[in-house]
Amino acid sequence: MAKTAVVLFNLGGPDRPEAVRPFLFNLFNDPAIIGAPQPLRWALARLISARRAPVAREIYANLGGGSPLLPNTEAQARALEGALSDLGEVRVFIAMRYWHPLTEETLAAVAAYGPGRVVLLPLYPQYSTTTSGSSIDLWQRTAAKAGLAAPATTVCCYPTEPGFVAAAAELLRPALAEASASGRPRLLFSAHGLPKKIVARGDPYQWQVEQSAAAVVETLGQADLDWSVCYQSRVGPLEWIGPSTDEEILRAGRDGVPLVLLPIAFVSEHSETLVELDIEYRHLAEQAGVPLYLRVATVGTGAAFIEGLAGLVRESLAGERPLCAYGGGRICPAEWGRCPQQAR
Repeated sequence: MAKTAVVLFNLGGPDRPEAVRPFLFNLFNDPAIIGAPQPLRWALARLISARRAPVAREIYANLGGGSPLLPNTEAQARALEGALSDLGEVRVFIAMRYWHPLTEETLAAVAAYGPGRVVLLPLYPQYSTTTSGSSIDLWQRTAAKAGLAAPATTVCCYPTEPGFVAAAAELLRPALAEASASGRPRLLFSAHGLPKKIVARGDPYQWQVEQSAAAVVETLGQADLDWSVCYQSRVGPLEWIGPSTDEEILRAGRDGVPLVLLPIAFVSEHSETLVELDIEYRHLAEQAGVPLYLRVATVGTGAAFIEGLAGLVRESLAGERPLCAYGGGRICPAEWGRCPQQAR
């Protein structure tokens, strides 16, 4: 049986204080993030990263100086290898977009492994041109230049994959039960935001986030549940999609309702969950008079989530991936023209 390589894509994060500025430079030098042409984009990335680095270092100081994203992703990779052991020799690699192991490093490792088949699997359940799109595009361009012989299939999104949804619902149930002791709880599905102009160009991310949240609510089976979707991590002067998570926390304070918050677009812990949600937004909730603030963990290495990822890999290898643009199907309405199937 041919060897199989699975490549997990994620954002990446600085592993030490000295890495914060180059990490930020890589982020803002991505044309999917800042669309200005070179050399203007390079100059903007250098300026923005220099200005934001001191604040970012303070954020990562709460995490011991670096991001835990890589070790969390490594744990997911090892769990996925175990779930795919029936396929013969399978190795799961990690390709980070903005910090090590970078795409070029991972591609070299995959080439050295010599697989007969490769599956590209972003750890972003909801597709965006700024996340999955950027990672997949870079991999394909780099692989073409390197002459990687093994054919690659791609899972571009899985916003309502049953394992992902079940894992989120499993984490939510005890939190909702605990919050009920303080009143009728409100559930917030918090996702990383995007500038409105990116969505207006046809990026399906917001629509897919809403599908994820609705699927989790349906699985919970609580018809009278008070819930909404909101967006965090806004930066810069542009108008972003909303409502914002901080606005929803303030509204909960005015309404006097307990909050349960689930990060619906993140599948592992990092600065935006451990600092922004757990420290900054918890403090905001306390100031706003929210009677209870419970943050639910990401799905991480939850059994249902890992089995769901394993199922996506199997379907991709078998050519039966109905939700994947590269497998012949499409779940996004036609208005979301940046769906990768549309581009092909």
